[in-house]
Amino acid sequence: MHRRPPSRTARPVRVLVSVLAAGTLLTCAACSDGGDSDDGGAGHDSVSDVAASPLAAESPLASPRTGTSASPRAGKSAAPALTPAGAKAALITEADLEDNWTQVKGAAGWGDKLVIGKVDVADFLTAKTNAADCQKLLDALYDDTLLGKPSGASALTGFEESDSRLLYQVAAYDRAKLGASLNWLKTLPVKCDQFTATDSKGGHRTVQVIEDPVPSVGDARQGLQVTVTGTSGSQPTTLTLQLAVVRVGTDAITVTSGGLDGTETDTTKAAVQDGTSRLKDVLAGRTPPAQPGNLD
Repeated sequence: MHRRPPSRTARPVRVLVSVLAAGTLLTCAACSDGGDSDDGGAGHDSVSDVAASPLAAESPLASPRTGTSASPRAGKSAAPALTPAGAKAALITEADLEDNWTQVKGAAGWGDKLVIGKVDVADFLTAKTNAADCQKLLDALYDDTLLGKPSGASALTGFEESDSRLLYQVAAYDRAKLGASLNWLKTLPVKCDQFTATDSKGGHRTVQVIEDPVPSVGDARQGLQVTVTGTSGSQPTTLTLQLAVVRVGTDAITVTSGGLDGTETDTTKAAVQDGTSRLKDVLAGRTPPAQPGNLD
């Protein structure tokens, strides 16, 4: 709107009024930003929620819809997805293991028959639901699905030394399901500390589950030791397995090692440490070294 220029005598008054009006507008704007208005407060919270949500953090395109700059948490770039080639590159090799372990083919078809059995529910007098968790453990040991089915790329390899085996897996998982699987594993030393399983011929096997330490690597980890005592060929037999799981972002490595000769903790530890390092290298776009750094 066009206004007539003020007269010289009225200018001081007009200037003072303009200054006071500008100050009032700035003060009101500050109040509005403070969240006194329902609409303004809701909008501010909505932007914060989007920026802080896991999905927003994962998406390379995620940013508040207002067009303003994202918060530091939302500004982080999304972690690269594990590819089939990357999963294979992240697998450990014979050089990562001590002693005389030999890499073998056909590890995907492994499955020790000693872990096949039906859990005796009578062992769980006051916690019947625990029997289902113990049955799930036995089934997962045979199928090599301790963390469930991968949601993305996966790869596995196996090694043998005398009567011992080591199965190593790398895979991408759904974030929520991976967290739930790790939490489930943590409950097993209490839920399934000792129980009985019956094989197809009616033979009884005693299963014991205890917690087993895992090197402090990755974002989260869990270790178990499972001992199965029964008979094989009419001879007393004891199978001992070490289970180690390490999460790196939404990917994870799983190590299952042991056999009729017991377990080799140093070998499992080396597989976990070197394997985690290899997976991190792959996710960072680097090529894992052909020989682990802890070897001369």
